[in-house]
Order: sequence, then structure tokens, then C-alpha cells
Amino acid sequence: MSTQTTPPATPSVPIAERPGRTLTLAAVLLAVFVVPMSISGTAVALPDIGAATQAELVPLQWVVNAFNVAFACFTLVWGSVADIIGRVKAFAAGAVIYALASLASATVSEVIWLDVARALAGIGGAAIFSCGAAIISTVYDGPARAKAFALFGTCAGIGVAIGPSLAGVLVQSVGWRSVFALHAIALFLVLLAVPAMAKAMPAGGRSDARFDVAGSALFVIAMVLLTTAIVQGSQWSWGSVGVLGLFAGAAIVLTIFTVVENRRTHPMLDLSVLRNRRFVGLCLVPVAASFGFVTMLTYLPSYLTAVTGRDAGAAGLMMVLLTAPVLICPMLAAKLVNGGVPALSLIYASLACLLVGDIALTLFDPDVAVAVVALPMIVTGAGMGLSAGLVDGKALELVDPAKAGMAAGFLNTLRLGSEAVAVAVYGSALATVLGTRISDGIAAHENAGDTDRVADLTAGGDIDGAVSASGAADPAAFHSFLARSYDAAFHSVLWGLAAACLALCVLVAVLLRSGSDRTAAS
Repeated sequence: MSTQTTPPATPSVPIAERPGRTLTLAAVLLAVFVVPMSISGTAVALPDIGAATQAELVPLQWVVNAFNVAFACFTLVWGSVADIIGRVKAFAAGAVIYALASLASATVSEVIWLDVARALAGIGGAAIFSCGAAIISTVYDGPARAKAFALFGTCAGIGVAIGPSLAGVLVQSVGWRSVFALHAIALFLVLLAVPAMAKAMPAGGRSDARFDVAGSALFVIAMVLLTTAIVQGSQWSWGSVGVLGLFAGAAIVLTIFTVVENRRTHPMLDLSVLRNRRFVGLCLVPVAASFGFVTMLTYLPSYLTAVTGRDAGAAGLMMVLLTAPVLICPMLAAKLVNGGVPALSLIYASLACLLVGDIALTLFDPDVAVAVVALPMIVTGAGMGLSAGLVDGKALELVDPAKAGMAAGFLNTLRLGSEAVAVAVYGSALATVLGTRISDGIAAHENAGDTDRVADLTAGGDIDGAVSASGAADPAAFHSFLARSYDAAFHSVLWGLAAACLALCVLVAVLLRSGSDRTAAS
């Protein structure tokens, strides 16, 4: 797909003097702030959502997974849509979808409809990130562009940072529905700035562009098959016909997608851009962050409530240790780069922080003091924050400006697609390991039964519900058994995440060292 370089508002007006630039940036940043806040805030609200809707583990996991999968599936699709209707109109359409979906999330009463609403919000979020980054790259240049992207990363970091604590306060004081209502209000405010955005960058699309229906459909199908296979692995067994069939289907559809895209005049993904190894390496940095940071962001709150006995508010406040560096580090990284520190050095430092932080998080146990795990949480958060925004700006510098929208779409597809996969892998692996431990030990507890239901509730963070469902004669002893089982499963999965992080760090290093700084083929 070839995404156009949008012309200035008027040929005689320099980029720095375009009207509406400041309001455009503010609107994009507010929208970018809300999306990660939605992800991290939803994680804190999951136990209350599960209790209120009586949801089982898989539907509850899809409250998070549906958003991430839809985001990953539609980021490239929105790039194609923006080619036709223009980046501002596509951004506005995404904001409308996100606002309405968040409003629906705040009002539904059944978890299946909440999953659907969250999927729609993910579709809107894909437009916000893909088109928002492309808009910034068009209306800013030079040092102002670098600063704008640093703010882009900082606002995303702010959303991640305050999401858990704000959601925890809202869940305790008002209820989980207020978390989604707040997102809807913020996006309606963003829509008020659309006229100013149109002045800063005309929203007209290209008349010669054609929407890649086949490519878009194939990509969406492949992502849905892949993520469903991962999510259902613990439920159906990893070696079952259903799971293996889903993986095989995803591989086949991705192969067909590659063939189709190579033959398209206006493909959804121009595969020529992937010839630049440095660009691909930079795009893989957020993938490492997905496994090293986003998984902890999503599931650590459940560990804190289920194993350490903290309530939602206390868990949210403790999560600030993990998320605060994401607020501070993007601007710090920008200042260091402007001061002469090589950007690649900071990117390597971020990868090292992710790896070391994940390994150190194994210090968590049911009775752990905050002081013991504070430094590992801060280091892990720094691993995410140092590369946020910096990676986006450096990656887009390597791409033909005419492909900035498509490149931003590809980067964010890997970012959110890997988040969807990483979160699904974590949840499925945790459920598998935990289910095995519970199955092996439940016989030692008198009258305890319904192993599958107990394992599902425990994996979802509802140990009290699991104890009640089990019918155990000694609830206190069984509660302790489940907490220990969850703790052991958490540590097993954490070591797996560290191994995945290490492999990705090595791959990124190889690509960045072997790649060139040349602009991707046009």
C-alpha cells in the first residue's frame, strides 16, 4: 500500500506556520493517552468484571484479548482506508468508533457483549495510533517533529502509568463501568478538535488508491486464527486437533496473504519496506516490550490481588512502580539523544532493562514486601519507557515519506499484535501450568472437586470464588493451596517470558547491526 504524503494546507504556508498544529497535536496526544490507559485500566478491573458478570476464564481473558486482537488486525487496514479518505477523516472515524464502543462497554451486562464492545474499541484504537503517528510525521518536521514524537511516547506512557491506579480508584469508589465511561468522555473531547486538524493537514484522500479487500480480509483472518489458537491452547490442549488446526490455518492464510500482497498495485502492506533490516529491527523492539512489560502490566494486578491479598486499589497503586518509568523515560530519552547520546544505545539499554527486570521479578512471593520488588518493577518499566516514541521516530525516518502511514501501521501492528499474542500466551500458559498443579494437588483436600472450574477461577484471579466452587472441607487450607499454586505457576511463566525476551533482544541486535540506514525501497 502506498500512503500519500499529505500536502500543506496551502502551498505558501511553511509547515511550522500551519494553522491548527498545536490543537492537532493535543488531540492526537489525548487520544493516544486514552488507548493504553484503557488496556492497563481494564487489567485492574478484570476481577470485578468477572465477579459481576459471572464470567468464566476464557470470556474474561477476551475482555483484554478482543481489544488487542482487533487493534492488531485493523491497524494496517486503517492505513489503507486513510489512503482513500485521508488521514484526518480516518483518525476521526476511529475516534468515533472508540468513543461509542467505550460507551457500550460501560452499559452492557453480559461478558460476551463486553468482549464485542472491546473488540470495536480496538478497531477504533487502531485508527488512532496508525493515523495519529502519520499525522504527526506530516505536520511536524525537524527538531519539532522529534519533540512531537517524544510527547507521543510520553502520553502513551502517562496512559499506561495512571491506568492501573486510576482504574483501581474508580473500581473501588464507583464501579468497573466508570473506567469505560471515562474513556468515552475523553474521545468525545478529541472529536471536537477535528476541524482544527483538517486545517493543519487536509483530509482528502487519493482518487487512484483502491482498498485492498482481499489483503485486509486475509490478514484479519490470520490474526484471529493465531490468537484464538493461543487463547484456547490451555482449554483444548496444545496438541488437540482444534488448536493445531488453528495454527495451521493461520500459517496457510499468512502465506496466501504474502502472495496476494506481492501482486497488488495498492497492497495493504507494501512488502518492499521490509527489505530494510534496520527498520524491521526497530519494529521488533516493541515486540520485546510486549513480552517483557505488557504481560506484567496485564496480569500482575491479578497476581497481587489473588496471591498477596491486596485489594484493587492497593494493587493499582503498587503498579505505579511498574508504570511510572513509562511516564518519565520517553522525554528523558529524547533529551539524551539531543545531548549526543546515540539512539541505538538507548534502545539497547531498554532491551537490557526488560530482560533484567523480568528475571528480577521472580523475587515476588505471597509475602513479599514492596521494597523488595520496587527496583525490579522500576527497571522493567524503564525498559518500556526508554524506547517508547524513540523507536517510532527512528523507524519512520528510514522509510520513504510517501509510506509513512503504512510504515506506522506496520509498526503498530507488530506492537499491538505482539501484545495480543504475548498476553494470550501468558494467560494460556498460566492456565495450563496452574491447571496441572491444581489437578495434581486437589486430591489432598477433603471434599474438594470440580477441578476445571477451580482452575479457571484461580487463573482469573478469583481465588475466593474458586474455594467456594470447590466445596473443600477446609476453605482456609484450600485457599492457601491455590495461592501457592498460582505463585508457582506465575514464576514458571515468568522464566518463559524472560527466555522469549532474550531471544528477541538477540534478534533485534543482529538486525540493527546488519541493517543499513538507507531508506526503504519505494
